[in-house]
Amino acid sequence: MQTRFTAAQLQDSGVAACEPILRKCVHCGFCTATCPTYVLLGDELDSPRGRIYLIKEMLENDRPASAEVVRHVDRCLSCLACMTTCPSGVHYQHLIDHARVHVEKTYRRPLLERALRASLAAVLPYPRRFGAVLALVPLARPFARLLPARVRAMLELVPVRSRPDAAVLVAAAGTAGADSGASGPTEAELRAANDGRRVFPAHGERRVRIGLLTGCVQTVLEPSINAATIRLLTRAGCEVVTISGCCGSLVHHLGREREALEFGARVLEQVDTEQRRGGLDALVANASGCGTHAKDYGHLFRDHPLAARAADASLRARDVTELLVEIGLPPVREPPRVSVAYHSACSMQHGQKIDEPPRALLRQAGFVVREIAEGHLCCGSAGTYNILQPEIAARLRERKVGNVARTGADIVATGNIGCIAQLGTGLTVAHTVELLDWATGGPAPPAWLARRR
Repeated sequence: MQTRFTAAQLQDSGVAACEPILRKCVHCGFCTATCPTYVLLGDELDSPRGRIYLIKEMLENDRPASAEVVRHVDRCLSCLACMTTCPSGVHYQHLIDHARVHVEKTYRRPLLERALRASLAAVLPYPRRFGAVLALVPLARPFARLLPARVRAMLELVPVRSRPDAAVLVAAAGTAGADSGASGPTEAELRAANDGRRVFPAHGERRVRIGLLTGCVQTVLEPSINAATIRLLTRAGCEVVTISGCCGSLVHHLGREREALEFGARVLEQVDTEQRRGGLDALVANASGCGTHAKDYGHLFRDHPLAARAADASLRARDVTELLVEIGLPPVREPPRVSVAYHSACSMQHGQKIDEPPRALLRQAGFVVREIAEGHLCCGSAGTYNILQPEIAARLRERKVGNVARTGADIVATGNIGCIAQLGTGLTVAHTVELLDWATGGPAPPAWLARRR
């Protein structure tokens, strides 16, 4: 694609990063076949190729974002399936990210929309605030039909299943791992891990020392995921140091560049502290959306004083399943007789290009892994997308749920909290590490226990 940016425009690092991306696009249209919004809506402007044209015209002409551009940019899930499909190597991720920043800076949204997006940015990245809001959900459920679609979408994402008591789960973790010396963290330790630094020593000889991104939304919606991750990694010989707080991805996808860098900087400061204390062999994420974001810190902080630290953190970033393939899964005690439909989150298969390792680990743990048709298509979660674009997200969820149901599997495994929340309203869904922990001495996942009640 030919571009006509001026020398002055290219002084902006965001525009300068977009220019070679735009030039790589050859208009082939391969991306349209795997773009969820184009598959559903059939509108060229809701395909990556169409959005690329809109973004190019907006940036080249140095114009504020128009309502039309905003509509089609907002409909993009950032699933990055187009990057997997593209034969020319167009780095669409950085292009759409810059477009969102440009939209946020130049377009004034309607009041209610501004309020909603500001509320999401003010609540979701902060576990205590998010927990307080969730406490009000039971009061709102009876009035759900009277509420706006986007508010109903938020309510639907909060699990309504009867969960086992947290104390029972912690006790079960300790009992399950007693024989193998792999008892789990206590409730107090998990609370401390969410609020700040906590070290969990390796069982037996320490093989590696890793920093675990504990995250934000996940610590409130599904705290069992971090517990399972800590049990599993310490059992595999890892010393686990918690790196607390939001990684910045939630506000980043809202186009709030300054806040995203502030969250990321807090993570990088913790990583740097641990590097000086005892070194870190890896920075591990158990939410693939966070992992994709952390692996992009080098690009995001390219003009920042923390650029060198960010580049180093990006190189050390690993998904938890990547690390387990590298160091080896702990011995399987008694394989559960369970069939698993593996849902590869978009941020995992398209963002990080990790597809086979989670499946291989599940098979190694004794699970029967079943494939989901149209596995390349997004489930509709995509960070806050299922709240901001509830109609499209609901259609994608229905499509995914139907494809999962046809596998006949007992449970769905995935590596991203957003997908768990999105699909958990109609399916039994667990994080991959919860299943691996179960097979190697930990308790059954809460979703499985709730299903068996």
